Amino acid sequence: MALLQRLARLAAYLQDPQKVADFQRLCGVEGPPGLAASPPLAEESGEPGPLANGSSAAGGEKRHPKGLGNGAIPEGAGGEGPPQQQEEGQQTWGRRQPRRNSLTGEAACQEIAIRNPFLYYLFNLGTELGNELFYILFFPFCIWNLDAWMGRRLIIVWVWVMYLGQCTKDVIRWPRPASPPVVKLEVFYNSEYSMPSTHAMSGTAIPLALVLLSYGRWQYPLMYGLILVICWCSLVCFSRIYMGMHSILDVIAGFLYAILILVVFHPAVDLIDNFNLTYKYAPLIIISLHLALGVFSFTLDTWSTSRGDTAQILGCGAGVACGSHFNYMLGLMQDPSPDTLPLIPPSITVTLFGKAILRLLIGVVLLLLTRIMMKKITIPLACKMFSIPCDDIRQARQRMEVELPYRYITYGMVGFSLMFLVPCLFLFIGLS
Repeated sequence: MALLQRLARLAAYLQDPQKVADFQRLCGVEGPPGLAASPPLAEESGEPGPLANGSSAAGGEKRHPKGLGNGAIPEGAGGEGPPQQQEEGQQTWGRRQPRRNSLTGEAACQEIAIRNPFLYYLFNLGTELGNELFYILFFPFCIWNLDAWMGRRLIIVWVWVMYLGQCTKDVIRWPRPASPPVVKLEVFYNSEYSMPSTHAMSGTAIPLALVLLSYGRWQYPLMYGLILVICWCSLVCFSRIYMGMHSILDVIAGFLYAILILVVFHPAVDLIDNFNLTYKYAPLIIISLHLALGVFSFTLDTWSTSRGDTAQILGCGAGVACGSHFNYMLGLMQDPSPDTLPLIPPSITVTLFGKAILRLLIGVVLLLLTRIMMKKITIPLACKMFSIPCDDIRQARQRMEVELPYRYITYGMVGFSLMFLVPCLFLFIGLS
């Protein structure tokens, strides 16, 4: 009983938003005067409690129903309107609109001072390691330029980790750290719940899986892989606290949860990949399974970005798996035979580097065009099928009847292009 009480006190300590605010101030993030005050209780202040999935209103901030965020720029950088000189310490405040999600309507920002621009840009880089822009560059680079065998398995791990993380968020339903005292430097995922941090989960699972899959298959010192895991994981995890999006407990839970998922699912990765490649009816089963997981896995009390993101992840995984099946059946992108292992990294030459960059540029542009084209087709089609007005695209995309098929089909096609259509083009133009 005493142990449980100590664990409960430790969890409460690690979940305290003041610890997040203290870490932000240690790293040079300062909000406007008065922000550091503790948020009043909803009953005392007359303000509503938690809003949407994971956002909360407090401390006199003017907030949108889906939750507002705070923006920041390095001290002295340009922003919206002239910088204001504060009498105390002559602090220069910058105003900036943070990166936001077009579906949530967040529109406000606060005046924030950044005392350490290096950490600001470093942790912004860290948080991007868990965003779509990184995935649409990293996975194609692995598959087209490094090792398709490894890339397929990385995507399988990523899909399971992100899917279970998103579902767990909507089961636990813990809100984001309160602001004040926390300074929100990002609001893109502010409408989602907080526990566990899926950024921390992907930032732990991807580098760990990368080393587990590549060591022994490729010749390189294990120490290099361990350094990569430590740096990658630390950067992503600390960035989520720095950005004010997660408590310390959220990040620790995400880190441990990802390791648990890897321990359970890593032995099955080979079986899943072999099934995707070789079983005759694999595409039908893959599509049906991923659709079922997206539709029946969880429900939301109010709309948030998590449902669409989950459908997006599942659609991408299904598309990659189906593309892998077609590659195998047609004899394209064959994996190296076991007797050639371990693989020796080739010497980097101008020609090799140039072809890799050219493949990445051409391929990513085609993936982006595929996404745009499918988005233009699927949203109006889904609206028409379910008799939903599409005058307001933002509202229409929040409807489950539109959101799930639009995300699933669009990103399923992106995944299929990544694994099958783009490599076929490379083969045709002699760039494979």
